[in-house]
Amino acid sequence: MWELAKKKLMLLPQKILCQEQAFSRTLNLKEKKIKIFHSGQLDEKKAKFRFRFFLRKQKTKHVLFLIGETLLLPLSGLAAFLPGPNVFFGVLALVMITHWQALRGINRLLKKEYEFIPDSFLAQWEEVLEAKKEKNFLPILKKIEKEYSLPSLHKILWK
Repeated sequence: MWELAKKKLMLLPQKILCQEQAFSRTLNLKEKKIKIFHSGQLDEKKAKFRFRFFLRKQKTKHVLFLIGETLLLPLSGLAAFLPGPNVFFGVLALVMITHWQALRGINRLLKKEYEFIPDSFLAQWEEVLEAKKEKNFLPILKKIEKEYSLPSLHKILWK
C-alpha cells in the first residue's frame, strides 16, 4: 500500500514536490548562517524582506493544508470498507507527512540568519525572463545547474 501511495505522491507537480523536499532537507542543516544566492537586482534589505515574506506565506499555506488534510483523514477511513488497500488513506498520510516535515523546515529556516550573495547567472536568468527570450532559457538554466549541482533544474523550471 505504501509503495502505491508513494507512486501517487510522485504525481504531484515536480516544482511543488522539489520545494517540499527542499524545505524538509533544511531540518538537517547545521550552519547558523545560510547562504542565499540571488540576482542582485534588489538590495540586501529588500531581498531579506521578500525571503522572510515568502517563508511566512509558505508557513501559512502549509498550516492550512495540514488543517484541511486533518479534516479529510476521518473520511479516508470510510475507504477501508472498499476492497483492496486503502490507497486514499496512504496518499493522504504521505502528503500530511510531507507537509509536516516541510513546515518544520520552514520554521527552522525562519530562525536562521541569512547571507545574501549576488550571482551573475541568476541575474542573467532574471534578465532573460523579463525580456521573454525563451530560446535563451535552457542555456542559462544549464549553466545554473552546473554551477550549483542542480541536475534536474531545467525539468522543474522549463517544460
